[in-house]
Amino acid sequence: MSNYEQDFYSWTQEQAALLRAGRLNDLDIVNLIEEVETMGRSEKRELESRLTVLLLHLLKWKYQEVRRGISWELTIVEQRLRFVETLEENPGLKSKLDEILTKAYKFAVIQASRETKISQNVFPEQCPWLLDQITDDNFYPN
Repeated sequence: MSNYEQDFYSWTQEQAALLRAGRLNDLDIVNLIEEVETMGRSEKRELESRLTVLLLHLLKWKYQEVRRGISWELTIVEQRLRFVETLEENPGLKSKLDEILTKAYKFAVIQASRETKISQNVFPEQCPWLLDQITDDNFYPN
């Protein structure tokens, strides 16, 4: 059993040391490829997660006017900042934004329905806002 399977942290340190030393032939290429791909998927999931929470709160803001409060507003502000920051750190994900928005919106509708007890059918089938609106600090749907 390799160090990759027994002690992931030590394996990562070994691989980093081998890279620094230029010992490319000694690298665990198969597992390195898997980990690099996993890192990319993780960044995409992070962006999607931030957008899902942001959309959830925008939906709640629009459909539960009487429950609007500072907590929802601050969540919207925070998630906007985190979404933009994650996208700035991973500009390669810009080409995936339509796909990410579509997926995030579907999850946001499910969560909004669960939290608000409003039927999923009430929410638009597709996201009613453009990404520029969603990330605009002054945008709150009415």
